[in-house]
Amino acid sequence: MTTKKSKCKRQAIFAFAFAFIFIEENNIKTFIQIKYTTLFVIQIMPPFVLLIMNCEKYKWKADQQRETWLSQAEFKYYHVLANTNEDFHFDEESKILRVNVDDDYNSLPKKVIAAYAAIRTTFPDCKYIFKTDDDQMLQAKDTNKFFNMILGILERKKPKVHYAGNIVNVPQAYLSRYHRIHPELPEYLPVLETKYCSGRFYVLSMEAIDNLLTKREKICCEYLEDYAIGYHLDERFKDFIFFLDSNKYFQDYAGAPPPARPPASL
Repeated sequence: MTTKKSKCKRQAIFAFAFAFIFIEENNIKTFIQIKYTTLFVIQIMPPFVLLIMNCEKYKWKADQQRETWLSQAEFKYYHVLANTNEDFHFDEESKILRVNVDDDYNSLPKKVIAAYAAIRTTFPDCKYIFKTDDDQMLQAKDTNKFFNMILGILERKKPKVHYAGNIVNVPQAYLSRYHRIHPELPEYLPVLETKYCSGRFYVLSMEAIDNLLTKREKICCEYLEDYAIGYHLDERFKDFIFFLDSNKYFQDYAGAPPPARPPASL
């Protein structure tokens, strides 16, 4: 029979170490031997992870975010890029998550759902994913206070919030004109009746993420990321969408890219 004690032993990592400490004072050496030290390795799961969609072409935008509102960040965040031969790869030093999709605008739905799968696999006890884009600048004075405030509101709400953001209501189907801004998009792109949260900033619970991952193939066939997430999320997760005024808290980055560096002289 497996006892609670033996189960705990299996979950811990035991190391028996001999530490030798020499203290030299007035030419007198004291030898101290410490035996049988038990070391426990504990992984603390973050309550949320912030994912920021980025691409190689606009990596300089991610740098602008790191130098401004992300410079204060005490929470876990990643800029999401493409181009890896693995399903996903975390670079903890650079705070980058790479996923195995094409690095273009039309692949954004694929990039987003791949990133969600990576977080779900790597941080299974995480409660929420916060999502924004590389051209967004947080307007709050204290970055950590802002995100902790959002987390606190979500955790206190009953019934539980599974989807939060600036709500876009689509009462009837129409043809998107977004190709006028992004010519690479199809010209005739239907947007069907639904409710979704603007991609500027939204929040999903892990239960909602699990639901979306069952629709991964369908999401990968879409072109508009924020619409795709809201459209394919089951209605039971949208019974109570919590309104967050992302237009108030985030603004588009209006700056120009940094000037190109001159070539090094020979």
